[in-house]
Amino acid sequence: MSLKSVLAYPFAYFVKLRNDRWIKNPLKFQKKTFHKLIEKAKKTTFGIDHGFENIKTYEDWKKNVPIRDYEGLKEYVDLVVDGKKDVLWPGKPQYFCKTSGTTSGTKYIPLTKEALPFHIKAARDAILSFIYETKKTSVVNGKMIFLQGSPELENINGVLTGRLSGITAHHVPKYLQKNRLPSLATNCIENWEDKVDAIVDETINQPMSIIGGIPPWVQMYFERLSKKSNKKIKDLFSNFSLYIYGGVNYEPYRESIESIIGEKVPSVELFPASEGFIAYQNSQKDDGLLLCVNHGVFYEFVEANTFFDKKPKRVSLDDVSLNVNYVLILNTNSGLWGYNIGDTVMFVSLTPYKLIVTGRIKHFTSAFGEHVIGSEVESALSEASKIYDCRVTEFHVAPVVAPKKGGPHHEWLIEFDKEPESLINFANEIDKNMQKINSYYFDLIKGGVLDSLKIRVIEKGGFVQHMKSIGKLGGQNKVPRLANDRSISNNLLNYEKKG
Repeated sequence: MSLKSVLAYPFAYFVKLRNDRWIKNPLKFQKKTFHKLIEKAKKTTFGIDHGFENIKTYEDWKKNVPIRDYEGLKEYVDLVVDGKKDVLWPGKPQYFCKTSGTTSGTKYIPLTKEALPFHIKAARDAILSFIYETKKTSVVNGKMIFLQGSPELENINGVLTGRLSGITAHHVPKYLQKNRLPSLATNCIENWEDKVDAIVDETINQPMSIIGGIPPWVQMYFERLSKKSNKKIKDLFSNFSLYIYGGVNYEPYRESIESIIGEKVPSVELFPASEGFIAYQNSQKDDGLLLCVNHGVFYEFVEANTFFDKKPKRVSLDDVSLNVNYVLILNTNSGLWGYNIGDTVMFVSLTPYKLIVTGRIKHFTSAFGEHVIGSEVESALSEASKIYDCRVTEFHVAPVVAPKKGGPHHEWLIEFDKEPESLINFANEIDKNMQKINSYYFDLIKGGVLDSLKIRVIEKGGFVQHMKSIGKLGGQNKVPRLANDRSISNNLLNYEKKG
């Protein structure tokens, strides 16, 4: 047993005791964060423009600071990118996280020296929570890999700029450096397929114990490992004992990935974003993610079904309820204020505060007023897949408003690892599940406004080819589960299975 393994449990226990202070007193720490953020930023350009000096209560805050997305905050961000100081946060940010925007092109999210440590701390604490609960200290002995973006950074007016995963790669704790793969040279390969092949070559003979990354790209990595070695992952990596993921729901991929692995492997879900590290799974006993209430972020929430109203109700953590779909609003120590990151969440526990990610506020299907969200389609598909013994690699749902034959309906474009014996019966099962989950959908089907959903099968590798065709293969990119138009589905149909 290595010294690292011996020390892992005492360290995990120490961190658990320390974190219990904010886990058990979340509202106290959120209030403290609220006032600390305002005090720190009151002399910035944004703070002066929005009267931070006079904000004493949350009610004051809502009156002074509107909800914005990136486009709404862009005039301030552009000043920061141009090299101006004291705009959103005192001084200049340590980094810019570069992400893909929909309206404004590339987005540059400030990441300050105050915020960065919380990204590292939360990811570390997620692993330590696993070690504390399971006592599986051996996970620290093997090699670990996180499939991520390139760590190469560019300089924009004195601020280093890159993908969040690439930035955090430069700040992995020293005690984990020797265990980390791949090499810097491999991690810097830009072409995703070439990079995965190089990672396969570097790791295929290594004692991998922790593997992380978003499910579709980890699945690609596992498939190429298995093909090259002609082995199941469990036989290739006998020490593999923890899969860490985030970005998309694991459930639609779980069966396919576990089939490639050859057994079930414990997993830990993270909810990181360029704007802040929001939550992580701290227990194997439930799927809820522990909200990070003491990590430099003050949270607000708006019920998703009212979000596009003229004056939607906006609440702090004090007033959230269980099982309500909320749009998540952030105020951060990187200088993002009233910031809508686009994710929707639902609380599954209030003691402590634990949530699940339900989807994206812009990624939904509601061409007919049904407002179907990501967690609903994932649940309906998962249940049907169990009944019909099939495995889904990837899928996307879009409306068909004016079909050449039949009535309007939802179209499910699905790539299978293992197809069901009857696509018609499988589609009917999904449709039945959707009617149970979503009452609006039920009413539209029963009222004859919508026909039952239709499935079109995408050839194996089709979703990867789609992402490649739009220049978004690899990294943190993923195909949205839902769309309210045909822009994604029409391109995916180029890869429809023939016959």
